[in-house]
This record gives sequence, C-alpha cells and structure tokens, in this order.
Amino acid sequence: MGDDDFDIDDLFDEFDSAVQENKESTSSDTPADDVTPTPPPAPDAPATEAEYMGQAGLQVTGQARLEAAFGSGDGDEVAIAQVAQVAQSESGGTIFHQIYRPWRGELNPRWMRNWAILRHHIYGLFSKGHRPYPLMTKLVIFGVFISSLADLGFMALGSLTGAEEIERMFGISRGNLYGHVLAFWFRNACYYPIVTALIIGGIISEDRQHGTSALYFSRPINRRDYAMMKFLSVGIILGVIIIFSLCLYYLGGILVNGEGWAYLIDTFGMFLAALAAAFLLVFTYTSIGLALSSVSQGKFFPAVAFLGIILGTKLVAFLISTLFDRSAIYLISPYDNLAHVGQWMIGVNHTYDHPAVWSLVMLLVMNAISIYVLSARVSSLEVTRE
Repeated sequence: MGDDDFDIDDLFDEFDSAVQENKESTSSDTPADDVTPTPPPAPDAPATEAEYMGQAGLQVTGQARLEAAFGSGDGDEVAIAQVAQVAQSESGGTIFHQIYRPWRGELNPRWMRNWAILRHHIYGLFSKGHRPYPLMTKLVIFGVFISSLADLGFMALGSLTGAEEIERMFGISRGNLYGHVLAFWFRNACYYPIVTALIIGGIISEDRQHGTSALYFSRPINRRDYAMMKFLSVGIILGVIIIFSLCLYYLGGILVNGEGWAYLIDTFGMFLAALAAAFLLVFTYTSIGLALSSVSQGKFFPAVAFLGIILGTKLVAFLISTLFDRSAIYLISPYDNLAHVGQWMIGVNHTYDHPAVWSLVMLLVMNAISIYVLSARVSSLEVTRE
C-alpha cells in the first residue's frame, strides 16, 4: 500500500472534530445550573429529514411517529386500536396460569354414577340438595297421591259404618280396578296428565338450557345410562302415584273386609291385569313426556304439548267420532288406546267398535317413535351449553 492509501474513517475526522469543538464551546459558555433541557418538538410540527437522520444541532428525543402505509386516511389518525371491550375499564388484562391434571384415582362403579342421577331427581321431591322442584309441584304430587287412595278411604268408611252401598260402590271389582287406573274423570283427565306434565317439564330441557349436560358427559357417564336414569326417574314418580296406590287399594280392600284365600284367588287375576295396564300407562306417559322434553329448551312447551297430546287428541277424536260414528279415529289418542287395551286386559265391557289389537299396535308405534326421538336428541346433546 502507498502513501495515497487511506482509511474510510479518515473522511469523517474533520466532521467529528468540528462537532467536538462545538460541544466544548457550548459547555464552557453555559453554566451547569443554567442548563435547561430543550423541549421536544411539538407533535404537530412538520417533520424534516434532519430529524430522522440525527444531524448535529438537533436533539434526539427517543420518540418516533409511526405512520401506516395503507388505508385512505379515514380513521388512520386514531392512535389506539379499536377492539371490542368486555369490561368497563380498559386498564389491562390478567393472564391465568392453568394446569390441567388428569384424574388418577379410582372411579366409582357404574351403578353408583347412575344412582347419583336417579337420586338427584327423586330425592328432590322431599330433600334439599337435589333437583329443586317448585313447591306447587310438590303439593300437586302429594295431593294426587292422597286422592288416588280415596277409593280405599271410602271402602274403610263403608266397613266401619256398615253401609253396604258404599262397600259395593268402592269395593274391589273389575270395574273399580279399571277405574282406579284408567278412569277418565278425574284420574286420567286431570291427575295423571298434569302430574306427568309437571315432572317432565324441565327434566331434560333444563340440561340443554343451562348446560348441565356438560357436567354429565364430561364425566364417565354414557348417554344410554343418562336416558335410562331420566326415564326411571319419571317412571318411579308416576309409579308411586299409579301403581303403588293400586297395590295399596287392593291389599287394603282385602284387609278391611277380612277376606280369605278364596277371595284372593278369585280377584288376583283381575289385579294382575290392572297392574299390567298401570305399567303400560306409566311407560307410555313417560316415553311421550321425555321425548317432548328432549326437543325443547324450556319447561313450558313440554308440559303444554303433553297435555295437548293426551287431552287434545281425546277431544278431537271424540268430536269426529260423534259426527261420523267412526271409532277408529280414537287410534290417534294415546289415552283411548290405553283405555281400549286396558278394557281388553281387565275384561270389562268395550266402549270402542274397532279391535283392541289396533289400539295395542298404535300404542307400540307411539312408544317406539317417542323412544327414537328421545335417543336421537340425547345423542345430539353436546358437552357445552346449547
């Protein structure tokens, strides 16, 4: 390399010397106490290239202005991000550190998990900490159960007073056994449909509305057990009112009248037929009610729809049958199908012209459709609030 070789840093030596002399003269002329910081340039002041290039004589404030390279200018001057605010204050958020630990203990057996669902619905009628039934529902269920034992009360009254007319009217017979289960007024017109409507109103629809299904299906509970326990819950409550009261009526009649084994053998066949009709009634009402509750998200629609199906179809079939003298129209009514099959099973006089097999087939079809709707809707329940 010759003498003419130079380093590129030599080009800035003269410039750096001038800047150094300027700083020394400024610091020597101005006392330390009188030094006042130069205010930063106004935000609205026009920017120059010297401000961003850092030339001598300009103060570097450490602040810069960022401009968007896109947009038409409408709204680009807003200095904050426009985002949806959930809370009233925009002070900031909180970051939660969540650690999910798997359950490594032993799970309860299957029967215990199912018992927890069943107990939740049944114990709610008379115990706290379970399904909260309204007070009016509890009073109606208790009143219907006491009213279902009215036949036994009148029979006991007739036995105490010695009135044969009362004993004959309310004693054990084919007609009274049929009337205890399938009598239209008051039992099957008011008592049993209203109780069923009050029970099934929110038994599944509330799970869909409040997201309780997430508590069920996020745990080792399959949907088949869920549907079965719901079905048993409604069936047991209706069974206590219908089946248990029928058993009390039959046993109470034997004890009150002091009947012997001969009377028991003569009437036990009628009692078994009435018991089968009562089981069929409970199963049909439960399947239809749960199917209606599974397609809704509230209490009102399932209850009103159930009353409309039971009583509405009965009224429509009665009017059409009266006008056209055709009893086959009663096949659309679940109540009339149950009544017709019950008359055939117990052996009382039929009030319908069409065969009882038709009513039995229609009952099977109605129950099959109701169970299908129930299973399909339970299968579609998500593990979230719907």
